[in-house]
Amino acid sequence: MTSQVSSAAEQADQADGADGAVVGEQRKPAGTKDVRRLDRVIIRFAGDSGDGMQLTGDRFTSETASFGNDLSTLPNFPAEIRAPAGTLPGVSSFQLHFADHDILTPGDAPNVLVAMNPAALKANIGDVPRGAEIIVNTDEFTKRAMQKVGYAASPLEDGSLDGYQLHPVPLTTLTVEALKEFDLTRKEAERSKNMFALGLLSWMYHRPTEGTEKFLRSKFAKKPEIAEANLAAFRAGWNFGETTEDFAVSYEVAPAATAFPVGTYRNISGNLALSYGLVAASRQADLPLFLGSYPITPASDILHELSRHKNFGVRTFQAEDEIAGIGAALGAAFGGALAVTTTSGPGVALKSETIGLAVSLELPLLVVDIQRGGPSTGLPTKTEQADLLQAMFGRNGEAPVPIVAPRTPGDCFDAALEAARIALTYRTPVMLLSDGYLANGSEPWRVPELEELPDLTVQFTQGPNHTLDDGTEVFWPYKRDPLTLARPWAVPGTPGLEHRIGGIEKEDGTGNISYAPANHDFMVRIRQAKIDGIDVPDLEVDDPDGARTLVLGWGSTYGPITAAVRRLRAAGEAVAQAHLRHLNPFPANLGAVLKAYDKVVVPEMNLGQLATLLRAKYLVDAHSYNQVNGMPFKAEQLAAALKEAIDD
Repeated sequence: MTSQVSSAAEQADQADGADGAVVGEQRKPAGTKDVRRLDRVIIRFAGDSGDGMQLTGDRFTSETASFGNDLSTLPNFPAEIRAPAGTLPGVSSFQLHFADHDILTPGDAPNVLVAMNPAALKANIGDVPRGAEIIVNTDEFTKRAMQKVGYAASPLEDGSLDGYQLHPVPLTTLTVEALKEFDLTRKEAERSKNMFALGLLSWMYHRPTEGTEKFLRSKFAKKPEIAEANLAAFRAGWNFGETTEDFAVSYEVAPAATAFPVGTYRNISGNLALSYGLVAASRQADLPLFLGSYPITPASDILHELSRHKNFGVRTFQAEDEIAGIGAALGAAFGGALAVTTTSGPGVALKSETIGLAVSLELPLLVVDIQRGGPSTGLPTKTEQADLLQAMFGRNGEAPVPIVAPRTPGDCFDAALEAARIALTYRTPVMLLSDGYLANGSEPWRVPELEELPDLTVQFTQGPNHTLDDGTEVFWPYKRDPLTLARPWAVPGTPGLEHRIGGIEKEDGTGNISYAPANHDFMVRIRQAKIDGIDVPDLEVDDPDGARTLVLGWGSTYGPITAAVRRLRAAGEAVAQAHLRHLNPFPANLGAVLKAYDKVVVPEMNLGQLATLLRAKYLVDAHSYNQVNGMPFKAEQLAAALKEAIDD
């Protein structure tokens, strides 16, 4: 979905993640329902992993994006393809935060919980504040289903939900009744209950419906009866909201027209933005794009997406394992392609030897790591930032690699372009560290104009580049550019440019095999100097009040940190904020920035990996604030931690 924003204004400086506020109330004529205006809403859909919660959330998000709201999403689902039904570990949820102003996170606590069964209610009720609305599918609250998750009595009847606005709705029964004219079994009809719920919520928040109807007809184009059944369930949900007395109020959240610069916008996930960034980089470099990859959660979507773009010169290769994937990519780099391999933490471990080979060969290669909870298989569908030290040091020998990290789903596009710029300019593998939170989350993204994209064109070496003492002109594969220290990129088959490649140490200049101690010392140091000399922008600091405390983050912590900082400033606290995109090398002014503050707090979804690097390099007492529970930080949680650091 795309939408046009026709005006721009300053971003609303509100406390991101707070409960939705009623900003006005519109009374309809007698006999019709009230409509209340809100500035923000947080909705969480929850059910079994087979209940279609991710699809439901995705469709609600798409319609919200087309309506023009700012939004942020948090899909949360089990690692199993079909987790045990009705169990707490099998609960799948999708949280959407949308507003009429600029927001940064999926929100701390839902204003509305849609619980499709007892497990969904029990797994999520702890996050729901008192007074929030809870819509439950009463058909699933059988004695057996409740006992399975530890309910001795029905929570719908024992008074435990008295502090909430409870809406008991027999979603399954109503769906089956709405589809009785279709030639479907009861089980088939029940599968559409998520569309009934989507219709109800679409009515409740005045969401557009045309996009969902078009989507369903397209998705089930080969099964028109199934398409019509889902459409009927969707419309029945809308009509139920319109006619039932249980829902006396509907809500409006106006478009966020003042939150965005002028442009064309679309809703985009991190993995999709990263995929588009890679395609754009290949076009700006005038090189074919090659992806060598092995499927792994949460990176597989990049392989799926890039496989759709053969018309842009993209070649995708699904290898038999991680090692084969990066080996093929490195071979493509040698052949003159913009080469990429995608993976997650376990795959980086397997690829480490070939990453070291790429360091030795000094060829451009993008290694995209969509981080997840570890170690080992760990938490495949949960987020974490625990691969930073692996990216920095996870190879044998001295094998420095630049590291780039996006901060929002939309920023994954720009991070991919930046990683490509570094790889192509400096002839080096580059690690791009995203994570599951960014990969699966989404936000509105302004589609850039072509002239805004960087020029990444490269020149392959076409002839000899060195003259011997006797006047003979030869090609030296390791003769370096004096500005970037990059070696020439000679495509195989170019006459006269034949040269050795391989992991054994090469002689400076000639590229001949060399075991000489002095040469090895020089090559190790020159490879490090090349990385240290990469041109990266200075770190920008947001400090309007001359604060004494700096909060420094990297990657996906940007949203929660910024939301927490907004809360503190709104409460009169002075706090400075900075966020790192380049983690190797660090920005040249980072040391001076750190020393300008009395306290430096570093929130990370690991046990303090960036803080460790900062302490070692700059000798500053960086204070870690860490979380490794597979979920992103909450703004309220971070605000409290930062307030404590300020007051300490």
